[in-house]
Amino acid sequence: MNVLPDEQEISIQEAAGQFLKKECTAALARESEQGYTGFSQELWDKFASLGWLTLCLPEEQGGQALPISYLGLLLEEVGRYIAPIPVHSTMVTAMVLAKHGTPGQQGLLAEIGSGRLIMSFAVTEKSGVWNADAIQLEGRRDGDNIVLTGSKYFVDHFSTSAKCLVAYRCKDEDNRLSAILVDTSAQGIHVEHLHPTAKDSESVVTFRDVSVPVTNVVGLDGQSAAVVSDLMDYAAVFLVSQMQGAARQAMELAVAYVNNRDAFGQPIGAFQAIQHMAADMLNAVDGSQLLAREAIWRLSQGLSAPAEVSQAKAFANEKCLMVCRSAQQMHGGLGFITECDINLWYRRVASWGLRCGTTYEHRARVAAMLLDSEGDVRLDKPLACSTKGESRLLQEELA
Repeated sequence: MNVLPDEQEISIQEAAGQFLKKECTAALARESEQGYTGFSQELWDKFASLGWLTLCLPEEQGGQALPISYLGLLLEEVGRYIAPIPVHSTMVTAMVLAKHGTPGQQGLLAEIGSGRLIMSFAVTEKSGVWNADAIQLEGRRDGDNIVLTGSKYFVDHFSTSAKCLVAYRCKDEDNRLSAILVDTSAQGIHVEHLHPTAKDSESVVTFRDVSVPVTNVVGLDGQSAAVVSDLMDYAAVFLVSQMQGAARQAMELAVAYVNNRDAFGQPIGAFQAIQHMAADMLNAVDGSQLLAREAIWRLSQGLSAPAEVSQAKAFANEKCLMVCRSAQQMHGGLGFITECDINLWYRRVASWGLRCGTTYEHRARVAAMLLDSEGDVRLDKPLACSTKGESRLLQEELA
């Protein structure tokens, strides 16, 4: 296993970073917060025109068929410059379609690669728990259609997307999990815009007897649970890439500030207490990056990585937030007013840490896998994944 990027990966990441540094300023991030979409159409069009969205798509759909590690590197730069574009929600859905979609569904990938089609996914429900057992939205068969009833919470970029991949339970088939592509303009959908800490686009989406063609179900018979599992793992680990990219930029902004802010006749960065903070911040960011890249590498090799994904998200939730808090503290009182740009990174990392699974939920998942593994636990031994075990631990702790 080699999680370090090669020369080509570094070149593409640097090119994406240079583009976003030029195009995505703090002023643009602030402007995107004024509306409920949290989105810059102009930046999205420019981003797509450079081919970044095609990196990991199949060649048959106009993609470059590169490993999904490239998407992780791309999202590091999207997070670094807090770009107000739906790369995460669109490409996570695209990766699921590329792996599990029917030929007709995979035909959408060409539109995604060109930027003409924006997509979202909907997993979390009212409980807020990031766990397959918490998915209760009902889907019942009605002739050639699936009728959806229920609500999804904290759906990213639903208002700007044309289609959404919705996780639900088949009430006619032993309550099994499945996922289906839904047109966001379908009759019976009600959208309530939320106001998250990040001031980006999140919604509560209510499905009131929404009829969707059964041909929109993603995955072959017997693979529906795997579709939902992959969707949740992709969403969590690629969000870690975005989080640690943002945390790294917050750290670098803080270090630049303390090296130029003088007190008592010298830069405050010369004080050992500040240097200790900076060292801890670097360790946290590098650790988050390493864990994310390890999990993404396993997924790119077709290997199961539930433990690695949860380790990465649990670690990043705490450590990336710590980095951004420390960055604010290093700015002094200035860091806690809205006019200071550092709060843009803090608010986004704080919000992202609650999406796609909290620290507690991912630790509970890893603990369940440890308890369900027979014999000695070894670092080189894959852990068994038990959804029931996850739920049991959550229920016991919540009780």
